[in-house]
Amino acid sequence: MLQDAKSVRYYQRITDALVDRWNRGYRTDDLRLFYEGYIAALRHADALEPYLINRVEEEALRFLMDPSNFYTPQTELDRDYY
Repeated sequence: MLQDAKSVRYYQRITDALVDRWNRGYRTDDLRLFYEGYIAALRHADALEPYLINRVEEEALRFLMDPSNFYTPQTELDRDYY
């Protein structure tokens, strides 16, 4: 569980970006590449302490692997359309 304010912000940014890219049509392989690049950029920029980057990496990977984070429920209008 993330408790450091900066690491929480980076986690929120990456998860929001992953969901945004999913909604744009990118799928698992593309999201994984984006995730890996984001983590690499955090490491390269020394944005956080290495142990905090590891925690962000673990939490973001857990988010990425959970399919319920990318599920969009149908609204009543959608159901009536079909």
